Amino acid sequence: MKIVIQKPQVGEEEQIIVKCHDMSPELLNMLNAIRAQNSLLTAYVDNDIHRVNSADIFYIEAVDGKVFLYGQDEVYESRQKLYELEEVLADGDFLRASKSFIINLRKVKSLAPSLYGRLEAVLANGEKVVISRHYVNTLKKHFGA
Repeated sequence: MKIVIQKPQVGEEEQIIVKCHDMSPELLNMLNAIRAQNSLLTAYVDNDIHRVNSADIFYIEAVDGKVFLYGQDEVYESRQKLYELEEVLADGDFLRASKSFIINLRKVKSLAPSLYGRLEAVLANGEKVVISRHYVNTLKKHFGA
């Protein structure tokens, strides 16, 4: 496989062109990950509106009917439901971890067994998130375990 990188001309939009005989699952996953990396989500801090790059989010949590996006140093509120964010981020590195959590797999530093068949994920920022046993197999598949 040959990889060609060209600088676009002034005023020309950046683009990725894929020439292939067959769209393999691996290539499709790679393209979906690229698309998801550029996902911008609308979020709020107090009444201020922010555009948050999905790659900067560590995890998403639903609490008392509200949805929060957790970044390195900031917590944002989303007006979207958890299942809506799950659909938007489905092609990328985000995975449902429980009924109230979605985690960014790129931010997972380590996994450890927890009680009752659950896993505990330690994120790159040091926070710990519990993966419910219902989602453990899907997570293990993602990590090739």
